[in-house]
Amino acid sequence: MSDSQIYVGLDIGTTSVKVLVCEDVKGRLKVIGVGEQPSGGLNRGVIVDIDKTAHSISKAVAQATAKSGTSIRKVIVGLPANYLQMNQVHGMITVADQGQPREIVNQDVIDVAHSTLSQSLPAEREVIDLVPRDFAVDQFRGIKDPRGMSGVRLELWATVYSGPKTIVHNAKKAVEQANLQLEDLVVGPIATGFNILSDGEQDFGTVIMDLGAGQTTTSIIHDRQLKFAYVDPEGGNFITKDISTVLNTSLKNAEKLKLDHGYADSPQADENVQLAVDVVGKTQPVNYTEQYLAEVIEARVRQIMRRAKDKLDSINTPHLPGGVVLYGGVAGLPGIKQIAADYFDGNVRVFIPDQMGIRRPSFANVLSLCMYESSLSDVDQLLKETVHDGDVIMSRHEEQENTVHTAPAPRKSRFFNHKPESAEPAQPTPAAEPARNHEESSDDDHKQSSKGRIKSFFSNFFD
Repeated sequence: MSDSQIYVGLDIGTTSVKVLVCEDVKGRLKVIGVGEQPSGGLNRGVIVDIDKTAHSISKAVAQATAKSGTSIRKVIVGLPANYLQMNQVHGMITVADQGQPREIVNQDVIDVAHSTLSQSLPAEREVIDLVPRDFAVDQFRGIKDPRGMSGVRLELWATVYSGPKTIVHNAKKAVEQANLQLEDLVVGPIATGFNILSDGEQDFGTVIMDLGAGQTTTSIIHDRQLKFAYVDPEGGNFITKDISTVLNTSLKNAEKLKLDHGYADSPQADENVQLAVDVVGKTQPVNYTEQYLAEVIEARVRQIMRRAKDKLDSINTPHLPGGVVLYGGVAGLPGIKQIAADYFDGNVRVFIPDQMGIRRPSFANVLSLCMYESSLSDVDQLLKETVHDGDVIMSRHEEQENTVHTAPAPRKSRFFNHKPESAEPAQPTPAAEPARNHEESSDDDHKQSSKGRIKSFFSNFFD
């Protein structure tokens, strides 16, 4: 039996579908195949045409199959955070045998998970994930895995993430229509937040921003939980439209200009570099400077950053020690970090995967899906199977159907052993003043009180 396991991530984006094949050998994840194709049938990150999306998925999977030598049958699908809701839940069961304590087993974990899910959801919503905070055995809290312990009562505190049934159903249907099976459905910011952040950033709090083509998702990770997510309908496509409108050129030309010569921070662009642009209605190209192009891009980037900051300010978000981490396609624009630093406190960095062949911020999502799935504990898997009981999600108790190269590699059991769209281009604005802390105090006072203020904020806002 092979010691390796295969994970296939599927990121269904507004402009491209990415498939990543990763092989986990003794805890080390290695990228062995990549597929990327233009996407069809999506609008602002949401599937609106299942047939077109399924076709794009099939083409990306075929490309990843050819490069990896892997027969792909199951995929881990990332879901957008559109209309995501999160609720803190608590469940409790009695595990005593005739009044006497007994050892807690897998079935008890499943039963207490069902107990937490007993609250009803509106008919239009569906549970996507159940992420444990901690267990308690006979009122002793802070337990991550209660199996093997002896007790009378088992409790679970967890976060339930739910989304519109339409979004979940369309994703499942598109995957099924592409002749694939779902290994797991994962909310995008959960996968990325748990894998692109360090332990300290997850614990103390960090803002993560997915700067995608169709939308921008701003999320907060704190105490190793996704605590907040806001989806803004402005993304990289708006930058492309602005370039097209201002320079009077086609969207195709505008996208190429953005990718080949674009800067988010206009002072970094060269005013002496001339760009020959094919303009509608003119027989000869028109020259624009690289800096002028950058000014068009910067105006929209600043608008996106300002809207995200305004949303965080509206919920009185405290200064988070982890700062801000940027990823997604727009995060690849040179100077994006400098612009973000004008709007957000603390350290700002761009996450770029270090694996060969995917060293672009746009691959953060799909890589995180594979990393997330490979790092799930046995208890996490039990809870997931409880959520998707009877669904098409493949059980971990089943034999691994993905194969590495031509040799079968069965998977070992892991359990037993919006605001409306802006029609006009964003106008250039002066650089914003850096955001200030909500409380002005000395550095020592800030260090002593920061953790307490952050904990209090999340306790009041989310619990």
